[in-house]
Amino acid sequence: MGFYRERILPHLVNASCGSSLTTASRSRVCTGLNGRVLEIGFGSGLNIPHYPNTIRSVSAIEPADLGWKLARSRLAETQIPVERSGLDGQSLPFDDDTFDSALTTWTLCTIPDAGAALREVRRVLAPGGTLHFVEHGLAPDENVRRWQHRLEPIQKRVAGGCHLTRDIPSLVLDAGFDIRELDTYYEDHVPRPLGALSLGVAVPSP
Repeated sequence: MGFYRERILPHLVNASCGSSLTTASRSRVCTGLNGRVLEIGFGSGLNIPHYPNTIRSVSAIEPADLGWKLARSRLAETQIPVERSGLDGQSLPFDDDTFDSALTTWTLCTIPDAGAALREVRRVLAPGGTLHFVEHGLAPDENVRRWQHRLEPIQKRVAGGCHLTRDIPSLVLDAGFDIRELDTYYEDHVPRPLGALSLGVAVPSP
């Protein structure tokens, strides 16, 4: 799995998550990002074309060297400074209250301890900062959930540990956030067990 995860999987993620089907969701979730931004699971930079000009800089957390290499052309096309700043979203190398916004897109499904990563995001967000997220996870319909539970062992094996049954809104709330905006929907033209999305904006709880 080492060779597959390091040399093959980033290409698959770049192709699947770079599909035009994700464009509208990426544009929506990036709306409102501002100031100094933390992006967990930067991947191959698929969000770069959707960064608003209110962003001052981006600190990117990305474990895959190949993913960073695949981002080169997108990095060359943006005027926003982007720096690869860490490898592990579960342990961030930043002081408390550092960032104005944070962004996760199709990331929390794969991080081994998504709750720990979200608690770290909360720690490094400044007061009044916002977490913007679009993630696939547990579907709202029971019949789809049954298929997700059946398919999850296969999904985890072929997609680098990707889970289908994580309850994204609950994970965000349990990490100490209040959700200000939330839209749950199925991604068009994607099988429902794989395309149940939660898109929202959250702020650290008082």
